[in-house]
Amino acid sequence: MKMGGEGKVYTLAEFSQHNNAKDCWLLIGGKVYNVTKFLEDHPGGDEVLLSASGKDATDDFEDVGHSSSARAMLDELYVGDIDASTIPTKTKYTPPNQPHYEQDKTSEFVVKLLQFLVPLLILGLAFGIRFYTKSPA
Repeated sequence: MKMGGEGKVYTLAEFSQHNNAKDCWLLIGGKVYNVTKFLEDHPGGDEVLLSASGKDATDDFEDVGHSSSARAMLDELYVGDIDASTIPTKTKYTPPNQPHYEQDKTSEFVVKLLQFLVPLLILGLAFGIRFYTKSPA
């Protein structure tokens, strides 16, 4: 049984309004499905479907590995297609081009070495002075 909206093309804005327990639509593979009447019967619970509403749920649907009977059930829930031109394109993040800074690692090593050795030298000097200036008893 196909629903009355078969073949209708929805914009993303129209589709996104159907995102609650009384009116829940999913977008899977560019097709729009009204899953409202299936919310209570969904094996994963209604929260799963509600959380996927209002966005492209294709990856969520495919990642779970639905059975062939679940895929066949989609035919009964089909209401139309999404207008692909209303879906924003995903832009890949490209970091800003920054000049490569090659710091001299030698100076960093020398600083760390001095931070370790200078306190040891001061401590050694203090013990040496104390040892040599101590009068024999």
